[in-house]
Amino acid sequence: MSSLSTHVLDTTHGRPAAGVAIALTTAEGDLLFSGETDGDGRCPGLPAINPGVYRIAFSVAGYFRNAGVILPEPPFLDIVAIDFGVAEPDAHYHVPLLVSPYGYSTYRGS
Repeated sequence: MSSLSTHVLDTTHGRPAAGVAIALTTAEGDLLFSGETDGDGRCPGLPAINPGVYRIAFSVAGYFRNAGVILPEPPFLDIVAIDFGVAEPDAHYHVPLLVSPYGYSTYRGS
């Protein structure tokens, strides 16, 4: 099984994004994990996963509202969902998210 980690960074305020709700699901929509980022913007407790296709969804509008950012209704970004594939068994997959209320970036980290 492959290990999985994530790290959410708030590029608007230049800090880790604490308290972002995260859901990890299979391609079929089966929930594997639900939690939120810690004070460092990381999410401990993500499960090990087998090769396959997954979705990790970040509730970014809720995070920015809790941080005092005034967002339009509906917000431009509400849930940022990243569909990613795991091809290498026993590899580590890191899926970081750099986010602001109007844009985001991700990549396969280490």
